[in-house]
Amino acid sequence: MRKAQVFWNDQLAGMLTELDALHYEFEYDDAWFADSSKPAISLTFPKSKKKYESNHLFPFFFNMLSEGANRNLQSRFLRIDEKDYFGLLLATSSKDGIGAVSVVAITNESK
Repeated sequence: MRKAQVFWNDQLAGMLTELDALHYEFEYDDAWFADSSKPAISLTFPKSKKKYESNHLFPFFFNMLSEGANRNLQSRFLRIDEKDYFGLLLATSSKDGIGAVSVVAITNESK
């Protein structure tokens, strides 16, 4: 299992979890959900107390990944399987992302 914090402009918005290769979850942080001035991170994730579940990496997060030759270069440089989309997301989106949303891995030290 791998977990990540999802930030909107450096403010914690929620948690993204890969339970295994076929089970992913996204859940809003309680404080983010309770603040009516905070937006949904995506149209595909309306603000809700429910836990969103999927059998593949959610398209919203998958679309944060590089494509083609850039993904291949990142995979080789970072030594991450090119099909390990969650691993690539964790390795790249906190530093090399575009837009308001970033994803930061939760390591054993930060739990």
